[in-house]
Amino acid sequence: MQTFRVRFIFSVLKGGLLQAALFAAAGTLLAQSPQQLATKTAAAVDAHYNSLHSLRTGFTETYDGLGIRRTERGTLLLAKPGKMKWVYSEPKGKLFVLDGKWAWFWSVGAGQVQRMSAARLDDLRSPLRFLLGHTQLEKELTGLTAHTAADGLIELSGKPRQYSTGQPNAIAAIRLRVTADGTIHQLEVEQVDGSLTRFDFDHEEPNVKFGDNEFKFTPPAGVPVVDAMPPI
Repeated sequence: MQTFRVRFIFSVLKGGLLQAALFAAAGTLLAQSPQQLATKTAAAVDAHYNSLHSLRTGFTETYDGLGIRRTERGTLLLAKPGKMKWVYSEPKGKLFVLDGKWAWFWSVGAGQVQRMSAARLDDLRSPLRFLLGHTQLEKELTGLTAHTAADGLIELSGKPRQYSTGQPNAIAAIRLRVTADGTIHQLEVEQVDGSLTRFDFDHEEPNVKFGDNEFKFTPPAGVPVVDAMPPI
């Protein structure tokens, strides 16, 4: 919250100018067909994230399904090639690390550390792969559609392609809310059982320099490591 009134006024003006810019960009895109808008928006997302070496952003994760509703928050770190770290502040002590070879799942107080190979996580067609810096949305999603929302953001949606795993696709649809330049503000995953998981991102910081051990995870002493599927 701004402390001084002048800073508050500046913030409002700045927000208004940003909103105007979003509407202007969206207006240009509106002259295109829905398919052209989807194609151009997908390409903008690809170009934005594929150009980054690393990224830090705040996130709010909301899950609603199977009689459960919960909201969690934290910070997401990404780095090429294929490294990712979710540090949760709510609940504190929850951690997910993808070190390029293994994905690790750990919560303080849990009786075990869950681990799975990075290749297996990728095979799950996790929507988080869209932020790993090798995106190709038109190859990942079928039936891409797009429209411009009232707030000027573009809503892009599609269904993950079925890979030759022999397993049914558990994801029914993926929806993204992005700016015209391809920055993702929200990612929503709808599963075939009707459950929804939504990620809202804020304060994106591109090309952050991380330490060599930022994505290294060492299981706590005495805690067993089990190979398992990631938890809901």
